[in-house]
Amino acid sequence: MSEENVESVKRFLDAYNRRDVEGMLAELDPEVEWHPALPEALMGRGPAVYRGHGGVRSMFADLYGAFAELHVEVSEIRDLGDQVLAVGSFRTVGRGSGVEIESPLGVVSDMKDGRATRVLSFLDPREALEAAGLGE
Repeated sequence: MSEENVESVKRFLDAYNRRDVEGMLAELDPEVEWHPALPEALMGRGPAVYRGHGGVRSMFADLYGAFAELHVEVSEIRDLGDQVLAVGSFRTVGRGSGVEIESPLGVVSDMKDGRATRVLSFLDPREALEAAGLGE
């Protein structure tokens, strides 16, 4: 099952970079719980949790409204059994300001039946490693 989990995360990332929300949702459990780093760090919002496909749609509507570009590059994906760890970076361009931001990124996805049930994203990959139980 873990190879299926890694492939699901790869499909999700591909859909993310194409702004294909329905393609992303196909890789998420209908009851997914998403803890994103971007709204808090880049949009001045407090910690947020988005639940279910409706919550994820709402999160991406907000992100697409604020950013003209969102792109993720993954340099490493680790199969951790019922979790997948992805490490890389993201790039955004503000819709109104044109300001470009690049940052490291770490994402831990809890997986069940080939779909993410919980997604935790971090702007510091070390935090993602710790969340996955791989920290020092």
